[in-house]
Amino acid sequence: MSIDYSRADVVRPFDAIIIGAGQAGPSLASRLAAAGMTVAIIERDQVGGTCVNTGCKPTKTLVASAYAIHMARRGADYGFSRSDVVVDMAAVAARARKVILDSRQGNEDWLASMPNVELIRGHARFEATNIVVVNGARLTAPRIFINVGGRAVIPDLPGLHDVPFLTNSEIVALETVPQHLIVVGGSYIGLEFAQMYRRFGAQVTIIERSDRLIPREDRDISQAVEEILQAEGISVRTGANCIGFQRHGDGVAVSVDCEADASPVIGSHVLIAAGRRPNTDDLGLEAAGVLTDERGYITVDDHLQTSVPGIWTLGDCNGRGAFTHTAYNDFEIVAANLLDGDDRRVSSRVPGYALYIDPPLARVGMSEAEAARTGRRLLFSKRAMTRVGRAVEKGEIQGFMKIVADADTQRILGAAILGTGGDEAIHGILDMMNADQPLDSLRWAVPIHPTVSELIPTLLLDLAEP
Repeated sequence: MSIDYSRADVVRPFDAIIIGAGQAGPSLASRLAAAGMTVAIIERDQVGGTCVNTGCKPTKTLVASAYAIHMARRGADYGFSRSDVVVDMAAVAARARKVILDSRQGNEDWLASMPNVELIRGHARFEATNIVVVNGARLTAPRIFINVGGRAVIPDLPGLHDVPFLTNSEIVALETVPQHLIVVGGSYIGLEFAQMYRRFGAQVTIIERSDRLIPREDRDISQAVEEILQAEGISVRTGANCIGFQRHGDGVAVSVDCEADASPVIGSHVLIAAGRRPNTDDLGLEAAGVLTDERGYITVDDHLQTSVPGIWTLGDCNGRGAFTHTAYNDFEIVAANLLDGDDRRVSSRVPGYALYIDPPLARVGMSEAEAARTGRRLLFSKRAMTRVGRAVEKGEIQGFMKIVADADTQRILGAAILGTGGDEAIHGILDMMNADQPLDSLRWAVPIHPTVSELIPTLLLDLAEP
């Protein structure tokens, strides 16, 4: 006799339940299923999560289009003539949309091919520690994994909800170029969209509350990034201490009240890029006894276990990383510990990330300011990209690379490359840090010429105390 699992008094058992089909979810489902477990993976929106649908995939596709357009306009710098570049924004958007759909379909097909894995569409909520309700059905498992990601923060700013505005989710689908895009938030997401839409042909203004762009970075990086953006005609308004919004005949008027310039900015479109928040407020976590911090991130230990035994949290919603690669590493840690008998820990992860403006900013480990606060005896080295042969040959000489190291342990503490190819070259440093190797191990490497990476041993040779 078949069981009617839609009945309220019936609970459907699985070996594991995964809430969210973002970066970590499908990979974890595959490993658990291969270990012989029955798995329910629940997704209320789109398979693939932020990265596939509104984040990395579409934004880096748009960045690539913007880069190609920018380089075409620079034809005279490379010895060829060209006519004026005409941007077909509908075609640009269609290219990004195809990348989204192909990636999403690939994830869906992969899940469908997994034995013992069932993809359930719907909104999951905890009813108890080991019971999850979705579409009226009650599911239970001794292992539950939360992978619900995050969304854009909508700040409580005067008049914001009285005007139309975009977040990263909506702007990736635009099929027209804004006349004047106002970006509220001068950090990673905002800067990528600011530069790409400037290259698509929009007038762009960035409004940032702090006294400088990307305030978590060192000041020399913030200054260099601002100069790069301003050189392309982007207006930057920092120190914006009184941001407000009003409807205007030409779109939206945004008050700024900066010390240097108190005049409002009039734009046709507004992008809110004020950070991200976890999607944890409607999961019924209190019913399961799962604790969160004051910002809504689920509290986890070094193995990514929550306050409740048998429940783990992966990805952006645990507050231990806000990137696709950290979410995937969360999966690796959990799978290794549960299935391979390992003892992998989040604290062992060397943090690295990139800002995909052009040229990109790649960062690993500590900033100079963070290293200085540790009280260690430090070594510093810095080299302008104008002294990197590969950058000169490519005609892309903006930026610099720098390293900070511990003088006593002879270990690299952190590095930044703001320059062409920096997002790839940084991995030589990241790998050395991950392997906990001394400076000389990389100092005596023989990198390929001509590359950006070949200057890293020279950068290490120049390390000195300030």
